Amino acid sequence: MDGYDQDTAATTVMVVDDVAANRYAMGAVLRRAGHRVVPVASGGEALVELDTRLHGGVLPDVALVDVGLPDMSGYELCRRVRAQPSTAALPVVHFSAAPRGAAERCQGLDAGGDAYLTVPAEPREIQAVVRAAVRAARRGADAETLAHRLNLLSEAIVTVQAARCTQELADAAAKGAARLTGSPAAVFVLGPDGGLSVGTSRSRLAPPDAGAHEAVARLVSRIGQGRTGVHTTVVPAPLWPAGFFRPGRPDDARVVLAFTQEGRTPVCIATPVRGTPQIGRAADEPVVRLAQATALAAEPLLMYQVERHIALTLQHSFLPQPQSLPHLPGIDLAVRYVPASRQTEIGGDFYAALRTGGGVLVGVGDVVGHSLEAATVMVEIRHALRAYCVQDSDPGVLAERLDRMLQHYHPDVTATVCLALVDPDTGHTRIANAGHIPPLIVREGSHAEYVKANGPLLGLGLERSEPTELFLAPTDRLLMVTDGLIETRGTDLAVSMEQLRAAAADTPPSLASLCDTLLGCFGHDREDDIAMLALKLG
Repeated sequence: MDGYDQDTAATTVMVVDDVAANRYAMGAVLRRAGHRVVPVASGGEALVELDTRLHGGVLPDVALVDVGLPDMSGYELCRRVRAQPSTAALPVVHFSAAPRGAAERCQGLDAGGDAYLTVPAEPREIQAVVRAAVRAARRGADAETLAHRLNLLSEAIVTVQAARCTQELADAAAKGAARLTGSPAAVFVLGPDGGLSVGTSRSRLAPPDAGAHEAVARLVSRIGQGRTGVHTTVVPAPLWPAGFFRPGRPDDARVVLAFTQEGRTPVCIATPVRGTPQIGRAADEPVVRLAQATALAAEPLLMYQVERHIALTLQHSFLPQPQSLPHLPGIDLAVRYVPASRQTEIGGDFYAALRTGGGVLVGVGDVVGHSLEAATVMVEIRHALRAYCVQDSDPGVLAERLDRMLQHYHPDVTATVCLALVDPDTGHTRIANAGHIPPLIVREGSHAEYVKANGPLLGLGLERSEPTELFLAPTDRLLMVTDGLIETRGTDLAVSMEQLRAAAADTPPSLASLCDTLLGCFGHDREDDIAMLALKLG
């Protein structure tokens, strides 16, 4: 057929002309080219027709508008179409049988028209103008769609890169994939130990059981075996577990599997094939890019998990557990250690309880910083403290020696520590504090007060004052904590310390109750680890 174009054939053309014979002639030309024709007789009828079709979800592909309509000019009709966001992208071609000068043709273009026809015209010219207008509109729509998808992709990648753990990563990637595809999405991050983090875009959807997660982990491992880069495939419903996209319903899954450059850390983005348009490589590219960005973001998070596990193992191996504390005659003791939440880094908090020739030496400390190095330096400080107190157990002397040790071996590291030497027979206590929260004495009768003991951090080489001396009564409880228990971003530490003092004063008399009550009040989802030690004369 003359002028037939497969890409623009079967489009719908609205012809707006108040002369019935003209509508018929124009419609005949367009129908011969394979177009569907919607004839209307005025500008008002055209606006009503567009509104009706808009509610039906199918607008015409192009409008041919006579300039000289009875109720409004074709230019005015074009301006009204352009003024509505829902119809602003509709291509409009003006035409007129009356001779028009360049000024009027320019007026049509300035009103938002895409082209101008003088009729009568050759059928192939009319068809060519219609095809050109439709192609231009589709190119513009495709460009807007691509720009929108790229914007969604950039937002998703920013969120993915801000994830603090693999679970946050999977959740962020799933929501980003759902926005990119307009369908439910599930994301799976498979760790080197086989652990699986699963994120879905449908938060109200009951998650599939553990068996489904294990099936996906095996499937991802099998598909990714020997692969690097990015691999896209469709997994049929019998193999893809039900429930990730719809509750209890099977769906074929379109799977994008991405690896890091080293071929580790597979990330799988899955969307349902049902109800998802069959998209080509170019349109699917944003999902592929999101999978690659997610895999790259997963690598350091998984490496950190390994580092965190090593650091926790170090801390637990070198901190004596409550049931294995040394027997300290004349002293009752309770200790607690709580790691930070999974989203945060490892700290260097510790406690110590040692029997010395001068009495019982207890202490808590915190290496400044969050890393495996902080945990390693913590271990060194504890070992140095054990060695130094054999020769001299005075807290002031020990603080000086620890200070010099840090300056010599770790000049870029600082630490806080609070040490107390207690004579079990008399209750005489000497306390040296190096930049730490002062000890809290909880007395009988719901009264608690901080010991006036202060000093500079370890590792700075600054002069220190003499230790503070006091006597503990048999009913007194001495509490030492690291700042991870109470420190909160945006809250003055002095305010938090006062809240701790008030809460400690109102605790039951046992040491275990003191520690557990305070952990219950302050120790949930902390951004730093917590070390706590409480003692009383036994």
